[in-house]
Amino acid sequence: MHVGILLPNWIGDAVMATPALRAIWKHYRGTARLTAIMKPPISRVLDGLDWFDETVYYHRRSKDRRQGLGAVAHQLRQQRLDTMIVLPNSFSSGLLARLSGARERVGYARGFRSPLLTQLVYPPQGLERNVPVAAVDNYLKIAYTVGCATESKQMELRTLPTDEQAAERIWDRLGLTGAGQVVLMNTGSANSAARDWPLEYFARLACELVAQGDTSVLVICGPAEMEAAQQITRLANHPRVVNMADQDLSLGVSKACIRRASLLVSTDSGPRHIGAALGVPVLSLCGPIDPRWSHNYHPGDTILQHHLPCSPCDKNICPLKHNRCMHDLSVDRVLAAALDKLGPGRRSQAA
Repeated sequence: MHVGILLPNWIGDAVMATPALRAIWKHYRGTARLTAIMKPPISRVLDGLDWFDETVYYHRRSKDRRQGLGAVAHQLRQQRLDTMIVLPNSFSSGLLARLSGARERVGYARGFRSPLLTQLVYPPQGLERNVPVAAVDNYLKIAYTVGCATESKQMELRTLPTDEQAAERIWDRLGLTGAGQVVLMNTGSANSAARDWPLEYFARLACELVAQGDTSVLVICGPAEMEAAQQITRLANHPRVVNMADQDLSLGVSKACIRRASLLVSTDSGPRHIGAALGVPVLSLCGPIDPRWSHNYHPGDTILQHHLPCSPCDKNICPLKHNRCMHDLSVDRVLAAALDKLGPGRRSQAA
């Protein structure tokens, strides 16, 4: 038997899908070949999880034609899939499933794609009325539809030895090896400017944290956030506030750096879920998007929100142009929560 699994496109969603992926792997282990279909960055996030027999890269907008819809559909037809499990909700994902030639195609009845699927999964009651349901639960429901046993909701990621070695070198270069505690900061979101916390707030928070004496701050970033990370360190102007902008920015190395953190302070974006999956304490700064959609069941993930009548609006750009749900989330409030996370007595010492 040959089963294809089409994975989510966003890093955070892929991490939240790991309980479902683990359930699918357990269900088919020893009885079926599992082929995972995903964007190349997602494979870097999932490196170390030996749940798939093969990976096929699919990126509908890639300049590499080998990753396009037609080429990937042709490749999957040649593999003669028996079943395609479709985790994303888009019409294009349903179309790829149909074009793959798989006899059974399982996914949510959304996005006008029901005719493209053979086994429809219906959203939990109320979701049609825009009642938030955690992505972890949504993905697990698909796994249960194909017969998987009940699975833990704990997300899971691993790091590779080569990435751990690279992270060790970064720790040495940036002077973090001797730090008592290292707080990581993640500044932005790949698809929503409304989720950003002001850079000057991150800088002030960093200064307050390094004032603890044995604490250092590392601002992590991807290629799109390099300037933001550098600006935070310039504003903080402290030798123990450093950034990753001039380091290896590959996702595997970023995972290894996050795994070493004493605490991750993050906006509501992919690194937040990476930290949670690796068991790191996380402060998640949430604003326009209802955090119930991204609840990840990590007991160490603490949500901080500033509630307003207009929030959460679930918009990527603030409709009212003020973005107060993030701007009014104070540094003092985040600092107090961070000190509580870092250990008993920290908050009283700072006061």
